[in-house]
Amino acid sequence: MVIKVFVATVAGSTAIKKKQQEVVGFLEANRIDFEQKDIACNDDNRQWMRENVPGEKKPENGIPLPPQIFNEEQYCGDFESFFDAKEGNEIFVFLGLTPPASKKKSEVPTDVQNETVPAEESSVQEEVEEEVEQE
Repeated sequence: MVIKVFVATVAGSTAIKKKQQEVVGFLEANRIDFEQKDIACNDDNRQWMRENVPGEKKPENGIPLPPQIFNEEQYCGDFESFFDAKEGNEIFVFLGLTPPASKKKSEVPTDVQNETVPAEESSVQEEVEEEVEQE
């Protein structure tokens, strides 16, 4: 699955440029594979984007503005939808992707996984063990 981000490399609006940069920067920073599709210099990309943005997501004039985000042919959303998903920590759901496996093996500290207890914690553990034995 390839995420497609439709952008305008030649955009007159600073707001559009910032939104595009935010989407692209986030995807790059999180190592999410994507393709940028330029609608300013490629009429086929522009036409495809306009035809595939759902009617309820198009503005009153009928021309959706970049960035628009797709997973292959499936529409994901516009910048506002992307922003909401990012803030809600639901970006993988928004993009229709499986979240990557957590890099953390466990929330348990490494020394506890190895069944060793740091010196400062050993006295606390001994007290807990003594209380358990007394019960």
